[in-house]
Amino acid sequence: MVDYSTILMLTIFLISIGIMLWRPRGINETIPITIGAAIIVTLGFVSYEDLKSIISIVSGPSLTILSTIMMSIVLESIGFFKLIAQNIILKSNNSGLRLYIYTNLLCFFMTMLFNNDGSILITTPIIIHIIKYLALKPPQYIPYLISGALIATASSAPIAVSNISNLIALKIVGLDLNSYVKIMFIPSMIGILTMSLLLYLLFRNHIPKQLGLLTFNDKPSNIFTHPLDPSAQSELDKNLFKICIAVVVITRGAFFVLSPFGIPLELIGLFGAFILITIRWLKMRVGIKDVIINSPWHILIFAFSMYVLVYGLKNVGLNTLIILNFKEFIEQGSFNATMIMGLLTTALSNIFNNLPAVMIGTLSITEMELNPLLMQVAYLANVMGSDIGALLTPIGTLATLLWMFLLKKHRIKMTWGKYISVTILIIPVTLMVSLLSLYLWILLIL
Repeated sequence: MVDYSTILMLTIFLISIGIMLWRPRGINETIPITIGAAIIVTLGFVSYEDLKSIISIVSGPSLTILSTIMMSIVLESIGFFKLIAQNIILKSNNSGLRLYIYTNLLCFFMTMLFNNDGSILITTPIIIHIIKYLALKPPQYIPYLISGALIATASSAPIAVSNISNLIALKIVGLDLNSYVKIMFIPSMIGILTMSLLLYLLFRNHIPKQLGLLTFNDKPSNIFTHPLDPSAQSELDKNLFKICIAVVVITRGAFFVLSPFGIPLELIGLFGAFILITIRWLKMRVGIKDVIINSPWHILIFAFSMYVLVYGLKNVGLNTLIILNFKEFIEQGSFNATMIMGLLTTALSNIFNNLPAVMIGTLSITEMELNPLLMQVAYLANVMGSDIGALLTPIGTLATLLWMFLLKKHRIKMTWGKYISVTILIIPVTLMVSLLSLYLWILLIL
């Protein structure tokens, strides 16, 4: 029987999540989560010893994600994203299909280089500027916007460093970064390619065949100014561009090369951001002020507070409930572990967001006393559900919520009904293909 404390904890959690997703008067999502966390600590649902453990778990992943966002701010300041927008249109050579492919590739690589939330913040305004410049009508631009958002968010699955929830869960189960990529990269890419194909088949009749003739002045047009920096940009320094991209790529590679030697991911990421900021100062004499102002420092508090809420649920028995209902089936083998955890996390994500969902799922897995291999399989399926399955509704991921906010800001109408009318046809199939690919890949390599 559910007792009073469980009902109170669940109520505080749901109210906190509800306000975070609603964001009345545009309040930062960190505020309701932090208030909720403070309340449950005050009420004793989470002890001070628990807080110490939570800090050790979430601080590293949060700083890693923060460092990638810092890098994106520097690249924006040197005109990188404006140049990308121009080149996408020019290289599309008046073909709507080429433009569709290039925008999807842009979203994929931005997530791989940075992270899913950062990718949404970067690519959505670029795509909006492109479709406005081309004067596309709603049936024509919907394919670019929706496919871009879905690809950008799903692309956080192949490598753990593209998603804060992946990084936090990775640390909990004791799986190193290279092992994660070895197991997850191929199944995730199969899922992303499946998603891309399904989206194309769905939208193929709406993608314009011809875009019309386009010309650009020698200097970039102000229409491509990125919303994160409303001031007009100077002409891009090509050498600076090459150096900065090299730093980003090397930093990304260093995650995989140096982490096996015990070097924390957050130190690698922050050092890469420091190098990028230093190079910009040496070449352009631009200081660190914009990075300090525009970096979402609240992400540290947000991740910590969210985990406090999840830990409170754990302490009142939610994990026990999951364990009692699913442990017996998961223990029967990798197939059951893959399907059950993938579908469970999908359901939880679409009810109250994927960050708490993947945390709840991961904590439950670690308490099931599974053998190490089965625990890792269940965890990776958990990630599939939170990165791909969560895309079924806008509430599923913070990235899709940011995407909806950006569209509203630019007065582009996108209802939940329109979004779900697409995802209901795409996400279930993509998720099942991804989970089956994960299971078969595990059989092949392990």
